Amino acid sequence: MKSVLTLAVGKQLYIDMAVALARSFYLWNKETDIDFYIATDNKQLIAADVLEWTKVIELRPGELGEGFSPKLHLDKIAPTEKTLFIDSDCLIVSSLLPLFEKMEGKAVSVVGTYINEGEWFGDVKSVCQKVGVNKIPKFNGGLYYLEKSEIATKVYQKAREMEPQYDAIGLARLRNKPNDELLMALAMAVYKQTPLEDTGNYMNDPLACPGKMKLDVFKGFSQLENPSFPHPEHQPWNPNHIVNPIVVHFLGYYTNKYPYTTEALKLKLVFEKKYSVAFASLIAALKITIPFLVADSLKNTFRPIYHTFFGYRKIKISERV
Repeated sequence: MKSVLTLAVGKQLYIDMAVALARSFYLWNKETDIDFYIATDNKQLIAADVLEWTKVIELRPGELGEGFSPKLHLDKIAPTEKTLFIDSDCLIVSSLLPLFEKMEGKAVSVVGTYINEGEWFGDVKSVCQKVGVNKIPKFNGGLYYLEKSEIATKVYQKAREMEPQYDAIGLARLRNKPNDELLMALAMAVYKQTPLEDTGNYMNDPLACPGKMKLDVFKGFSQLENPSFPHPEHQPWNPNHIVNPIVVHFLGYYTNKYPYTTEALKLKLVFEKKYSVAFASLIAALKITIPFLVADSLKNTFRPIYHTFFGYRKIKISERV
């Protein structure tokens, strides 16, 4: 048995993101043998159309902790033998079967690469020495894969054991909370769990690819761009230029922006209101896409004038870097 699991606890905002994710999943995976689960403490807030085919794992408020801590308990709530966890602030544009096939046989895995030095929420070399490993997988914690096994249980137990030692290990916090990615990376390294090599086309996000994004969930198309050097938005740590990910991760912040807002509205209109894709696309274009593109064009046109008179604003460094 295979399943996709997402977490949606607390406010309506998080439920709405999980609902959009679920609808995008159903669009491309309804004919597969993959079930979709939402773990939540607010089942009553889930849209009725999604409840018709989604399975719900009901949680008590705060049952799995706060911040990023709930993702350290996936082994406890993983509903099937093979579970792919996807953050609720993601959208899916094609079948997830290739991901399950690539990760089959791994007790715990992620999409990433190995690092043994440099900076990643702390000095990597120093952190590795403290935990007794030579290298760790670096990845985006928007996606985890696990297969029910003794090893998977040990990995998650190790990550939970290290959480109270987070600061002492030398790890920097994310939004003033322990970051699940570092704890899972170290626990995976201890138990020799390997990542799926990151080609950029399994999961990607606007931080790694801050250039132009093209997305149409109903057409099954995604394209993200990491602008080439010397473009000021070029991310030197990302080796990819143009990618077409199966899963697009919007990192919370980008769910308030185009194109996520356009795609979420289209999904709602088609699934909840039963509009045709063409009519839903027209409404979304009129309400969101066109106003955004006009405003963006005006901003780009007048930005040089603004810079001439007021200079450049400081670039805010993302907390996820």
